[in-house]
Amino acid sequence: MVDVTALGARVASGAVAPLVRRLFVRDGPGAGLVDRPVRISALVSFRGEKRSVTPADVDKIAGELVRRALAATGPGERPVDAGEAAAVEDALSRTLARLGEIAVEDYEAVGLGPERFARELRTGVPLASYGLGEDGLLLYDRLLHTASLHILNFLTQRSTYVARQQTVQTQQLARLVQAVDVLLERLPSQSAEDAGFEERYADHIAARYGTLTIYGLDAGIREWPLDTAYLSLEATRPQPGRDAASRAVAAEQVLAGHDQVFLRGVAGSGKTTLVQWLAVTASSRVYDHGLPHLIGRVPFVLPMRRIVRPGAELPLPGDFLRAVGAPVAGEQPPGWAERVLRTRRGVLLVDGIDEIADSRRTAVRRWLRELVRAFPGNLWLVTSRPSAVPQDWLAAEGFHELDLAPMGRTEVDTFVRRWHRAAAVPEAVGEALLGAVRGASELNRLATNPLMCGMLCALHRDRRGFLPQDRRSLYEAALTMLLERRDRERELDGSDGVHLAYATQVQLLQKLAWWLIRNGRQEMDRDEALGIVSRARPALDLAAAGDEEVYRALLLRSGLLREPAEGRVDFLHRTFQDYLGARLAVQEMDFDLLVNHADTDQWEDVILLALAHARPKEAEHMLRRLTDLRTLRGTLLAAAGLRYVAEVAPGVRRRVEEQLAEHIPPPGFDQAREMARATGDLLLALLPGPEDVDDHAAATVVATATELGSQAALQFLTRYRDHPQGAVQAILALAWRHFDRDQYAREILAHLSQQPAVEVHTADDLRALRSLGGWRHIVVWGAYRVEDLTELIVPERLTRLSLEAPHPVEGLSWLSAFPCLETVTVLAEPDDTWARQLPAGVSLQLPADRPADAPTGTAPHDPSYAPRG
Repeated sequence: MVDVTALGARVASGAVAPLVRRLFVRDGPGAGLVDRPVRISALVSFRGEKRSVTPADVDKIAGELVRRALAATGPGERPVDAGEAAAVEDALSRTLARLGEIAVEDYEAVGLGPERFARELRTGVPLASYGLGEDGLLLYDRLLHTASLHILNFLTQRSTYVARQQTVQTQQLARLVQAVDVLLERLPSQSAEDAGFEERYADHIAARYGTLTIYGLDAGIREWPLDTAYLSLEATRPQPGRDAASRAVAAEQVLAGHDQVFLRGVAGSGKTTLVQWLAVTASSRVYDHGLPHLIGRVPFVLPMRRIVRPGAELPLPGDFLRAVGAPVAGEQPPGWAERVLRTRRGVLLVDGIDEIADSRRTAVRRWLRELVRAFPGNLWLVTSRPSAVPQDWLAAEGFHELDLAPMGRTEVDTFVRRWHRAAAVPEAVGEALLGAVRGASELNRLATNPLMCGMLCALHRDRRGFLPQDRRSLYEAALTMLLERRDRERELDGSDGVHLAYATQVQLLQKLAWWLIRNGRQEMDRDEALGIVSRARPALDLAAAGDEEVYRALLLRSGLLREPAEGRVDFLHRTFQDYLGARLAVQEMDFDLLVNHADTDQWEDVILLALAHARPKEAEHMLRRLTDLRTLRGTLLAAAGLRYVAEVAPGVRRRVEEQLAEHIPPPGFDQAREMARATGDLLLALLPGPEDVDDHAAATVVATATELGSQAALQFLTRYRDHPQGAVQAILALAWRHFDRDQYAREILAHLSQQPAVEVHTADDLRALRSLGGWRHIVVWGAYRVEDLTELIVPERLTRLSLEAPHPVEGLSWLSAFPCLETVTVLAEPDDTWARQLPAGVSLQLPADRPADAPTGTAPHDPSYAPRG
């Protein structure tokens, strides 16, 4: 039997589209130039006054769809007999008749998409009464889906309103229709044997790659459903002089614009997960997954570490499945893989060039070149860590190079929440972790890719909702995972010809890190790294291995080093560089060198982590030296360092705390600004909470944190958002523009009960306030459009409005749209028509009315503190 699920897709758009159009009335000229949605039931041609076909014609249309689908099969391959085909016709006819009954508008239907719209039509149709068997029901479903796709595509072509308002959906529907036609070209005469095997192979792909294994996590979830685990990241290709955002594309869409892509990504960035996602999506029988270029494709997942074996030839297409150990390999029809590739239906996913020995990579490139030339028109994705091969390694073979981008805040939030849902961990635990990540700069720096986020989630869960309280333990756990467990569990020990024990890798990495720190460098020349390795080898019992061999093993397998450019080496995470460098600084007893760099902010983390590694007497020596500096940064470093030291003499602790009391909390706003600018986020951990300070100190503490403008500062400010003191609330409101607009609105502004003056500069600012239900006092800076103010400000909430720009030519009659408005404040010199144009009951406050101590940049009668900028 032929694959039933493919039959609906075997009906070309040239055949389906005319049948679908017959279901709807023929419009006259200009009928589609509408400015609002239209109910679908008003458009059908078999109901109402404009009836042009009869209900019996709907039966004929359904019958024609079934006939054309079955005509695409060969002799003896029909999945249903004549009786069941008639039942499918009846069921499909009744379902299409629902177009005249549903209360869905064209705009809404297009937004639903083909799958959900098909379910809407199917609702209320008693399928059980038609006696459909399994194959008949599958045929009915696929034909209904195909008809729904073309119905929605027709609606976008008919109405200019729908096409304008549903731009993305309109484009996607058009691409989907085109992709189905391409699929027809790819399946002109597929045999029943090939179709049957592809169905079983698709089931194998779903079972084998439908879950994600998380490596190296003692407490993590070992198997994670892919549809839960997959996170859409971005791929970029750096181009000098252009905005990075314009070059970004969703990672799963990389094959939409290019047939051949070479994708680089750092360790744990999600390359293998992307390969799994593409394989499962290509083999699925769902055609509205948003990746029409994968419809009808057959994926071949080719992990390099499995198919490249010592002394063995690289596989030809007929041996792909056997090479990767697919259990269905023995069922493969002779010549099937070659037929797939000749009809340009293949998606070849070559994963992990970096995971094979350097000596084999030239052969792999030659193998790829020969396959691409022998079977053109297929889709190719090849992945590697950045440093494994040089730039443009596959450029001659026509591959387009892209890089996987680090995760942003939104991706981190999504990943953490999905991880905890999959682990059946209470939502509050995941939110607590996100709070910790946002509030601690070291965690924020670590959470840049799925591997590191998974590590944080697992450690957090293993400790029942708490991450290690000290950074040393956190980084040690991460190092163990990255340097030892992940490769061992992936069966990669010694894959590059030399095995480096965990302790050996740590020693080498420490030497590289400390060299970079001492020399004030972020990266080193490759020759400099080789020199460090060469000097270290004899003492590490690596005399038998060459410098290059040891360096390559460390580079490719540690997950901590990378080559950002040809001949350059740096650390993937600066935090690990600082951690490893601090370890060696303590081993070498370079304590004075550390303290001498206390006023250099790049050494901040190194000093703190050295305190964590130091023995008690060594740590006390460093703390005394830091306080002896009598500088603000030295004092803050010593105070922050107390949290890193397990044991410290009471006299030393008292000395540090007495010096800290001279600065925290800041005595005034000027000191708050100076302290924040001089010390950065180091200050946050030392600032007191609202329960420990009086009202004046609370205002200066909040002012200090707002000066920082960082993610960690925003998390700190949430502790003060419910503070009742007016100055605290005013400072929080005025600091809005120094943080992410929408996040600050949700996490800070929404909690300010007094709703003091808040500044807006754009229409998006007004939209953010509207999402909170409106705001009482709004200060509009710069030129404005009256339409924006009247449409986006919630009228019932506004009581005070401050305008920095002169009033528009329309006059001020528009202010009557705000029934609760009491005062309009003019921050620019008005002309003498202002007062006469004000609505009744609204008072005017001029610049002369402002208090003498009110600084520029604040609204009248607000506190005299204005945040930076």
